[in-house]
Amino acid sequence: MIRPPALALLLLALLPWLYAGTTNEPALRVNGRVVDAVTRTPIADAILTTGDKELRSDPQGLFVLDVADADVVRVRAHGYVRTDVALQALRTADAEVRLKPFRPKALYLSLYGVGDKKLRTAALALLETTELNALVIDLKGDRGLVPYRSTVALATQVGAQRVITISDLPTLVTDLRQRGIYTIARIVVFKDSLLALGRPALAVRKPDGSVFRDREGLAWTNPYSHDVWNYNIGIAVEAAKAGFDEIQFDYVRLPDATGLAYEMPWTEQNRVAAIDGFLTEARKALTPFNVFLAADVFGYICWNPGDTKIGQKLEHLAGIVDYLSPMLYPSSFQFGIPGFRNPVEHPYQIVRLSLEHARQRTHLPPVRFRPWLQAFRDYAFGGRPFTAGEIKAQIKAAEDFGANGWMLWNPHNQYSAADLKP
Repeated sequence: MIRPPALALLLLALLPWLYAGTTNEPALRVNGRVVDAVTRTPIADAILTTGDKELRSDPQGLFVLDVADADVVRVRAHGYVRTDVALQALRTADAEVRLKPFRPKALYLSLYGVGDKKLRTAALALLETTELNALVIDLKGDRGLVPYRSTVALATQVGAQRVITISDLPTLVTDLRQRGIYTIARIVVFKDSLLALGRPALAVRKPDGSVFRDREGLAWTNPYSHDVWNYNIGIAVEAAKAGFDEIQFDYVRLPDATGLAYEMPWTEQNRVAAIDGFLTEARKALTPFNVFLAADVFGYICWNPGDTKIGQKLEHLAGIVDYLSPMLYPSSFQFGIPGFRNPVEHPYQIVRLSLEHARQRTHLPPVRFRPWLQAFRDYAFGGRPFTAGEIKAQIKAAEDFGANGWMLWNPHNQYSAADLKP
Protein backbone atom coordinates (compact mmCIF):
# COMPACT_ATOMS: atom_id res chain seq x y z
CA MET A 1 0.00 0.00 0.00
CA ILE A 2 1.36 3.45 -0.97
CA ARG A 3 1.33 5.92 1.91
CA PRO A 4 0.07 9.53 1.23
CA PRO A 5 3.54 11.18 1.18
CA ALA A 6 4.81 8.56 -1.24
CA LEU A 7 1.70 8.94 -3.42
CA ALA A 8 2.24 12.69 -3.60
CA LEU A 9 5.82 12.23 -4.69
CA LEU A 10 4.75 9.73 -7.35
CA LEU A 11 2.15 12.15 -8.76
CA LEU A 12 4.71 14.94 -8.91
CA ALA A 13 7.06 12.70 -10.83
CA LEU A 14 4.32 11.76 -13.31
CA LEU A 15 3.03 15.29 -13.96
CA PRO A 16 5.49 16.17 -16.76
CA TRP A 17 4.72 12.89 -18.50
CA LEU A 18 0.94 13.35 -18.14
CA TYR A 19 0.93 16.91 -19.53
CA ALA A 20 3.45 16.23 -22.31
CA GLY A 21 0.92 14.18 -24.23
CA THR A 22 -2.03 16.53 -23.78
CA THR A 23 -0.72 20.05 -24.36
CA ASN A 24 -2.20 21.94 -27.29
CA GLU A 25 0.23 24.83 -27.18
CA PRO A 26 1.50 25.67 -30.70
CA ALA A 27 5.19 25.70 -31.48
CA LEU A 28 4.91 29.19 -32.97
CA ARG A 29 2.32 31.93 -33.43
CA VAL A 30 2.68 34.32 -36.35
CA ASN A 31 0.53 37.20 -37.53
CA GLY A 32 0.40 39.55 -40.47
CA ARG A 33 -1.73 41.01 -43.22
CA VAL A 34 -2.64 39.79 -46.73
CA VAL A 35 -2.59 42.62 -49.27
CA ASP A 36 -2.94 43.25 -52.99
CA ALA A 37 0.58 43.37 -54.47
CA VAL A 38 -0.33 46.28 -56.74
CA THR A 39 -2.53 48.51 -54.62
CA ARG A 40 -1.38 47.32 -51.17
CA THR A 41 -5.02 47.28 -50.07
CA PRO A 42 -5.99 44.53 -47.60
CA ILE A 43 -7.53 41.30 -48.91
CA ALA A 44 -10.38 39.98 -46.82
CA ASP A 45 -11.21 36.29 -46.70
CA ALA A 46 -7.81 35.17 -48.01
CA ILE A 47 -7.17 31.49 -47.29
CA LEU A 48 -4.03 30.57 -45.34
CA THR A 49 -3.03 26.92 -45.07
CA THR A 50 -0.54 25.01 -42.95
CA GLY A 51 -0.69 21.24 -43.28
CA ASP A 52 -4.34 20.20 -43.36
CA LYS A 53 -5.60 23.29 -41.54
CA GLU A 54 -6.80 26.52 -43.06
CA LEU A 55 -8.05 29.85 -41.78
CA ARG A 56 -9.20 33.11 -43.36
CA SER A 57 -8.00 36.67 -43.08
CA ASP A 58 -10.39 39.17 -41.49
CA PRO A 59 -11.98 42.16 -43.28
CA GLN A 60 -8.74 44.13 -42.79
CA GLY A 61 -6.68 41.30 -44.25
CA LEU A 62 -5.24 40.43 -40.83
CA PHE A 63 -4.54 36.92 -39.62
CA VAL A 64 -3.10 35.13 -36.59
CA LEU A 65 -1.74 31.68 -37.33
CA ASP A 66 -0.65 28.93 -34.96
CA VAL A 67 2.08 26.87 -36.62
CA ALA A 68 3.21 23.56 -35.18
CA ASP A 69 5.01 21.50 -37.81
CA ALA A 70 5.41 23.62 -40.93
CA ASP A 71 8.05 25.89 -42.41
CA VAL A 72 5.79 27.28 -45.15
CA VAL A 73 2.42 29.02 -45.10
CA ARG A 74 0.37 28.63 -48.28
CA VAL A 75 -1.89 31.52 -49.24
CA ARG A 76 -4.54 32.11 -51.87
CA ALA A 77 -7.46 34.46 -52.46
CA HIS A 78 -10.16 34.73 -55.09
CA GLY A 79 -8.88 36.69 -58.06
CA TYR A 80 -5.21 36.30 -57.15
CA VAL A 81 -2.28 33.99 -57.84
CA ARG A 82 -1.65 31.58 -54.98
CA THR A 83 1.72 31.70 -53.24
CA ASP A 84 3.88 30.02 -50.61
CA VAL A 85 5.48 32.14 -47.89
CA ALA A 86 8.44 31.01 -45.78
CA LEU A 87 7.49 30.97 -42.13
CA GLN A 88 10.59 32.98 -41.32
CA ALA A 89 9.23 35.90 -43.38
CA LEU A 90 6.17 36.10 -41.12
CA ARG A 91 8.16 36.36 -37.91
CA THR A 92 8.84 40.05 -38.41
CA ALA A 93 6.74 42.96 -37.24
CA ASP A 94 4.13 44.19 -39.76
CA ALA A 95 4.64 41.11 -41.96
CA GLU A 96 2.78 41.29 -45.28
CA VAL A 97 1.76 38.61 -47.72
CA ARG A 98 1.40 40.21 -51.14
CA LEU A 99 -0.80 38.48 -53.69
CA LYS A 100 -0.70 39.27 -57.39
CA PRO A 101 -4.09 39.98 -59.05
CA PHE A 102 -4.90 37.54 -61.83
CA ARG A 103 -7.87 36.75 -64.08
CA PRO A 104 -7.52 33.48 -66.03
CA LYS A 105 -8.42 33.64 -69.72
CA ALA A 106 -8.33 30.03 -70.77
CA LEU A 107 -8.87 27.63 -73.61
CA TYR A 108 -9.63 23.96 -73.26
CA LEU A 109 -7.50 21.00 -74.37
CA SER A 110 -8.95 17.52 -74.22
CA LEU A 111 -6.82 14.57 -73.22
CA TYR A 112 -6.25 13.96 -76.95
CA GLY A 113 -5.61 17.64 -77.65
CA VAL A 114 -2.87 17.95 -75.05
CA GLY A 115 -1.20 14.86 -76.51
CA ASP A 116 -1.46 15.97 -80.13
CA LYS A 117 1.63 17.95 -81.11
CA LYS A 118 -0.19 20.07 -83.69
CA LEU A 119 -3.08 21.06 -81.41
CA ARG A 120 -0.83 21.60 -78.39
CA THR A 121 1.60 23.76 -80.38
CA ALA A 122 -1.26 25.83 -81.78
CA ALA A 123 -2.68 26.37 -78.28
CA LEU A 124 0.69 27.44 -76.89
CA ALA A 125 1.16 29.84 -79.80
CA LEU A 126 -2.14 31.51 -78.94
CA LEU A 127 -1.10 31.76 -75.31
CA GLU A 128 2.06 33.55 -76.40
CA THR A 129 0.45 35.96 -78.88
CA THR A 130 -3.02 36.73 -77.51
CA GLU A 131 -4.69 37.71 -74.25
CA LEU A 132 -4.94 34.05 -73.22
CA ASN A 133 -3.02 33.11 -70.08
CA ALA A 134 -4.48 29.81 -68.88
CA LEU A 135 -5.15 26.22 -69.96
CA VAL A 136 -7.85 23.76 -68.93
CA ILE A 137 -6.56 20.21 -69.46
CA ASP A 138 -8.48 16.96 -69.14
CA LEU A 139 -7.06 14.73 -66.42
CA LYS A 140 -10.14 12.54 -66.53
CA GLY A 141 -12.18 12.87 -69.67
CA ASP A 142 -15.82 12.52 -70.61
CA ARG A 143 -15.41 8.78 -71.24
CA GLY A 144 -13.48 8.05 -68.07
CA LEU A 145 -9.95 7.95 -69.49
CA VAL A 146 -7.10 9.11 -67.26
CA PRO A 147 -4.32 10.19 -69.67
CA TYR A 148 -1.27 10.14 -67.37
CA ARG A 149 0.38 7.37 -65.35
CA SER A 150 -1.74 7.30 -62.20
CA THR A 151 -0.99 5.49 -58.96
CA VAL A 152 -4.72 5.19 -58.24
CA ALA A 153 -5.09 1.42 -58.66
CA LEU A 154 -8.71 1.56 -59.79
CA ALA A 155 -7.76 3.60 -62.85
CA THR A 156 -5.74 0.66 -64.19
CA GLN A 157 -8.26 -1.95 -63.08
CA VAL A 158 -11.17 -0.43 -65.04
CA GLY A 159 -9.15 0.37 -68.17
CA ALA A 160 -8.89 4.12 -67.66
CA GLN A 161 -5.15 3.97 -68.42
CA ARG A 162 -5.39 2.43 -71.86
CA VAL A 163 -4.74 5.78 -73.57
CA ILE A 164 -1.77 7.72 -72.18
CA THR A 165 -1.26 11.09 -73.85
CA ILE A 166 0.71 12.77 -71.05
CA SER A 167 3.98 10.95 -70.51
CA ASP A 168 5.15 13.00 -67.53
CA LEU A 169 2.49 15.04 -65.73
CA PRO A 170 4.71 17.02 -63.31
CA THR A 171 7.08 17.96 -66.15
CA LEU A 172 4.16 19.16 -68.29
CA VAL A 173 2.78 21.31 -65.48
CA THR A 174 6.21 22.72 -64.62
CA ASP A 175 6.80 23.67 -68.25
CA LEU A 176 3.43 25.42 -68.52
CA ARG A 177 3.91 27.33 -65.29
CA GLN A 178 7.39 28.44 -66.34
CA ARG A 179 5.70 29.95 -69.39
CA GLY A 180 3.46 31.93 -67.04
CA ILE A 181 0.40 29.79 -67.80
CA TYR A 182 -2.24 29.21 -65.13
CA THR A 183 -3.08 25.50 -65.10
CA ILE A 184 -6.53 24.00 -64.49
CA ALA A 185 -7.11 20.23 -64.20
CA ARG A 186 -10.55 19.22 -65.46
CA ILE A 187 -11.87 16.02 -63.89
CA VAL A 188 -15.16 14.53 -65.09
CA VAL A 189 -16.72 12.93 -62.02
CA PHE A 190 -19.96 10.94 -62.14
CA LYS A 191 -20.24 10.46 -65.90
CA ASP A 192 -17.76 7.59 -66.08
CA SER A 193 -18.62 4.66 -68.31
CA LEU A 194 -15.33 2.86 -67.66
CA LEU A 195 -15.79 2.82 -63.90
CA ALA A 196 -19.52 2.06 -64.10
CA LEU A 197 -19.03 -0.93 -66.41
CA GLY A 198 -15.75 -2.06 -64.86
CA ARG A 199 -17.33 -2.05 -61.41
CA PRO A 200 -21.05 -2.69 -62.07
CA ALA A 201 -21.86 -2.33 -58.37
CA LEU A 202 -20.97 1.36 -58.72
CA ALA A 203 -23.24 2.04 -61.72
CA VAL A 204 -26.48 4.02 -61.81
CA ARG A 205 -29.26 1.64 -62.76
CA LYS A 206 -32.75 1.65 -64.19
CA PRO A 207 -35.69 0.27 -62.21
CA ASP A 208 -35.37 -3.09 -63.98
CA GLY A 209 -31.81 -3.44 -62.66
CA SER A 210 -30.06 -2.83 -65.97
CA VAL A 211 -27.26 -0.25 -66.20
CA PHE A 212 -28.47 3.21 -67.20
CA ARG A 213 -26.93 4.75 -70.31
CA ASP A 214 -27.35 8.35 -71.40
CA ARG A 215 -28.03 9.77 -74.87
CA GLU A 216 -24.40 9.10 -75.83
CA GLY A 217 -24.66 5.50 -74.69
CA LEU A 218 -22.43 6.18 -71.67
CA ALA A 219 -22.95 4.80 -68.17
CA TRP A 220 -22.84 6.87 -64.98
CA THR A 221 -21.57 6.11 -61.50
CA ASN A 222 -23.47 6.21 -58.23
CA PRO A 223 -23.23 9.75 -56.79
CA TYR A 224 -23.77 8.42 -53.26
CA SER A 225 -20.88 5.95 -53.36
CA HIS A 226 -17.79 6.85 -51.34
CA ASP A 227 -15.79 4.47 -53.54
CA VAL A 228 -16.67 6.71 -56.49
CA TRP A 229 -15.89 9.81 -54.46
CA ASN A 230 -12.50 8.47 -53.37
CA TYR A 231 -11.55 7.46 -56.93
CA ASN A 232 -12.09 10.97 -58.28
CA ILE A 233 -10.54 12.64 -55.24
CA GLY A 234 -7.48 10.43 -55.67
CA ILE A 235 -7.01 11.74 -59.21
CA ALA A 236 -7.54 15.31 -57.99
CA VAL A 237 -4.86 14.89 -55.32
CA GLU A 238 -2.41 13.63 -57.97
CA ALA A 239 -3.17 16.72 -60.06
CA ALA A 240 -2.56 18.96 -57.05
CA LYS A 241 0.74 17.21 -56.29
CA ALA A 242 1.79 17.69 -59.92
CA GLY A 243 1.43 21.45 -59.44
CA PHE A 244 -1.91 22.41 -61.03
CA ASP A 245 -3.20 25.77 -59.80
CA GLU A 246 -6.82 24.70 -59.84
CA ILE A 247 -8.94 21.54 -59.76
CA GLN A 248 -12.15 21.81 -61.74
CA PHE A 249 -14.81 19.12 -61.36
CA ASP A 250 -17.18 18.62 -64.30
CA TYR A 251 -20.28 16.43 -64.46
CA VAL A 252 -20.44 16.80 -60.72
CA ARG A 253 -24.14 16.01 -60.83
CA LEU A 254 -26.72 13.31 -61.29
CA PRO A 255 -27.81 12.35 -64.83
CA ASP A 256 -30.55 14.60 -66.22
CA ALA A 257 -32.92 11.65 -66.47
CA THR A 258 -35.87 10.65 -64.32
CA GLY A 259 -37.08 7.25 -63.16
CA LEU A 260 -33.66 5.86 -62.26
CA ALA A 261 -32.95 3.61 -59.29
CA TYR A 262 -30.74 5.03 -56.54
CA GLU A 263 -29.90 3.74 -53.10
CA MET A 264 -31.47 6.88 -51.64
CA PRO A 265 -34.97 8.22 -52.38
CA TRP A 266 -34.91 10.59 -55.36
CA THR A 267 -35.53 13.82 -53.44
CA GLU A 268 -33.93 17.23 -53.76
CA GLN A 269 -32.49 16.92 -50.27
CA ASN A 270 -30.74 13.63 -51.11
CA ARG A 271 -29.55 14.75 -54.54
CA VAL A 272 -28.04 17.93 -53.15
CA ALA A 273 -26.49 16.04 -50.24
CA ALA A 274 -24.66 13.74 -52.67
CA ILE A 275 -23.07 16.59 -54.64
CA ASP A 276 -22.36 18.76 -51.61
CA GLY A 277 -20.90 15.76 -49.81
CA PHE A 278 -18.51 14.89 -52.61
CA LEU A 279 -17.27 18.45 -53.04
CA THR A 280 -16.84 18.91 -49.29
CA GLU A 281 -14.74 15.74 -49.07
CA ALA A 282 -12.71 16.83 -52.09
CA ARG A 283 -12.02 20.23 -50.56
CA LYS A 284 -10.87 18.61 -47.34
CA ALA A 285 -8.48 16.27 -49.18
CA LEU A 286 -7.05 19.12 -51.27
CA THR A 287 -6.53 21.54 -48.38
CA PRO A 288 -2.80 20.79 -47.89
CA PHE A 289 -2.07 21.71 -51.53
CA ASN A 290 -3.62 25.19 -51.51
CA VAL A 291 -5.24 24.66 -54.92
CA PHE A 292 -8.33 26.51 -56.03
CA LEU A 293 -11.46 24.35 -56.30
CA ALA A 294 -14.06 24.91 -59.04
CA ALA A 295 -17.26 23.23 -60.18
CA ASP A 296 -18.81 23.31 -63.64
CA VAL A 297 -22.58 23.77 -63.55
CA PHE A 298 -25.41 23.87 -66.08
CA GLY A 299 -26.14 27.31 -67.48
CA TYR A 300 -29.76 27.09 -66.41
CA ILE A 301 -28.62 26.51 -62.82
CA CYS A 302 -28.15 30.30 -62.71
CA TRP A 303 -31.87 30.72 -63.33
CA ASN A 304 -33.62 27.67 -61.90
CA PRO A 305 -34.62 27.47 -58.25
CA GLY A 306 -33.87 24.25 -56.44
CA ASP A 307 -31.34 21.78 -57.83
CA THR A 308 -32.75 21.37 -61.39
CA LYS A 309 -33.21 17.70 -60.36
CA ILE A 310 -29.49 16.97 -60.80
CA GLY A 311 -28.17 17.89 -57.34
CA GLN A 312 -26.61 21.24 -58.31
CA LYS A 313 -28.04 23.86 -55.97
CA LEU A 314 -26.28 27.14 -56.62
CA GLU A 315 -26.59 28.52 -53.11
CA HIS A 316 -25.02 25.38 -51.63
CA LEU A 317 -22.18 25.14 -54.12
CA ALA A 318 -21.28 28.77 -53.44
CA GLY A 319 -20.31 27.85 -49.90
CA ILE A 320 -18.02 24.97 -50.88
CA VAL A 321 -16.00 25.80 -53.99
CA ASP A 322 -13.76 28.76 -54.76
CA TYR A 323 -15.14 29.31 -58.25
CA LEU A 324 -18.45 28.57 -59.91
CA SER A 325 -18.14 27.92 -63.65
CA PRO A 326 -21.53 27.97 -65.34
CA MET A 327 -21.53 26.68 -68.91
CA LEU A 328 -23.13 29.67 -70.61
CA TYR A 329 -23.15 28.38 -74.17
CA PRO A 330 -26.01 30.17 -75.94
CA SER A 331 -26.74 26.99 -77.91
CA SER A 332 -27.51 25.13 -74.68
CA PHE A 333 -30.25 27.58 -73.65
CA GLN A 334 -32.92 25.76 -75.61
CA PHE A 335 -35.73 27.77 -74.00
CA GLY A 336 -33.89 31.08 -74.10
CA ILE A 337 -33.99 33.41 -71.10
CA PRO A 338 -36.56 36.05 -70.13
CA GLY A 339 -36.71 38.60 -72.93
CA PHE A 340 -34.46 36.66 -75.32
CA ARG A 341 -36.09 33.70 -76.98
CA ASN A 342 -33.33 33.01 -79.51
CA PRO A 343 -30.13 32.86 -77.43
CA VAL A 344 -27.60 32.53 -80.28
CA GLU A 345 -28.67 35.96 -81.53
CA HIS A 346 -27.91 37.48 -78.11
CA PRO A 347 -24.67 35.93 -76.78
CA TYR A 348 -23.83 39.02 -74.70
CA GLN A 349 -27.16 39.01 -72.90
CA ILE A 350 -27.09 35.26 -72.25
CA VAL A 351 -23.75 35.51 -70.48
CA ARG A 352 -24.23 38.83 -68.69
CA LEU A 353 -27.77 38.27 -67.45
CA SER A 354 -27.09 34.67 -66.35
CA LEU A 355 -24.14 35.81 -64.27
CA GLU A 356 -26.11 38.70 -62.80
CA HIS A 357 -28.92 36.34 -61.83
CA ALA A 358 -26.46 33.94 -60.20
CA ARG A 359 -24.88 36.78 -58.24
CA GLN A 360 -28.27 37.93 -56.97
CA ARG A 361 -29.11 34.43 -55.78
CA THR A 362 -25.79 33.65 -54.08
CA HIS A 363 -24.76 37.17 -52.95
CA LEU A 364 -21.24 36.31 -54.08
CA PRO A 365 -18.91 38.93 -55.56
CA PRO A 366 -18.36 38.65 -59.34
CA VAL A 367 -14.80 37.37 -58.80
CA ARG A 368 -16.25 34.05 -57.58
CA PHE A 369 -17.56 33.26 -61.07
CA ARG A 370 -15.64 32.18 -64.17
CA PRO A 371 -17.94 31.09 -67.03
CA TRP A 372 -17.42 28.68 -69.88
CA LEU A 373 -18.06 30.41 -73.24
CA GLN A 374 -19.07 28.93 -76.58
CA ALA A 375 -16.31 28.68 -79.20
CA PHE A 376 -17.99 26.09 -81.40
CA ARG A 377 -20.67 26.07 -84.11
CA ASP A 378 -24.26 26.31 -82.90
CA TYR A 379 -26.11 22.98 -82.88
CA ALA A 380 -29.62 24.00 -81.82
CA PHE A 381 -30.71 27.18 -83.61
CA GLY A 382 -29.76 26.83 -87.26
CA GLY A 383 -26.08 25.91 -87.04
CA ARG A 384 -24.52 29.38 -87.29
CA PRO A 385 -20.74 29.51 -86.68
CA PHE A 386 -19.49 31.13 -83.49
CA THR A 387 -16.54 33.22 -84.59
CA ALA A 388 -15.00 36.54 -83.61
CA GLY A 389 -18.24 38.48 -83.20
CA GLU A 390 -20.05 35.96 -81.01
CA ILE A 391 -16.98 35.01 -78.98
CA LYS A 392 -15.95 38.61 -78.32
CA ALA A 393 -19.52 39.45 -77.26
CA GLN A 394 -19.42 36.67 -74.68
CA ILE A 395 -15.99 37.73 -73.43
CA LYS A 396 -17.15 41.34 -73.09
CA ALA A 397 -20.18 40.19 -71.09
CA ALA A 398 -18.00 38.23 -68.65
CA GLU A 399 -15.57 41.11 -68.25
CA ASP A 400 -18.28 43.75 -67.91
CA PHE A 401 -19.76 41.63 -65.13
CA GLY A 402 -16.38 41.47 -63.40
CA ALA A 403 -15.97 37.70 -63.53
CA ASN A 404 -12.71 36.04 -62.60
CA GLY A 405 -11.84 35.57 -66.26
CA TRP A 406 -13.45 33.14 -68.69
CA MET A 407 -12.82 29.84 -70.51
CA LEU A 408 -13.38 28.95 -74.17
CA TRP A 409 -14.81 25.54 -74.99
CA ASN A 410 -14.28 23.87 -78.34
CA PRO A 411 -14.56 20.06 -78.27
CA HIS A 412 -12.18 19.83 -81.26
CA ASN A 413 -9.63 22.11 -79.56
CA GLN A 414 -9.56 24.47 -82.55
CA TYR A 415 -9.26 28.16 -81.75
CA SER A 416 -8.43 31.29 -83.72
CA ALA A 417 -6.40 34.39 -82.89
CA ALA A 418 -9.02 36.40 -84.75
CA ASP A 419 -11.45 35.73 -81.90
CA LEU A 420 -9.12 37.22 -79.29
CA LYS A 421 -7.26 40.40 -78.43
CA PRO A 422 -3.56 40.37 -79.28
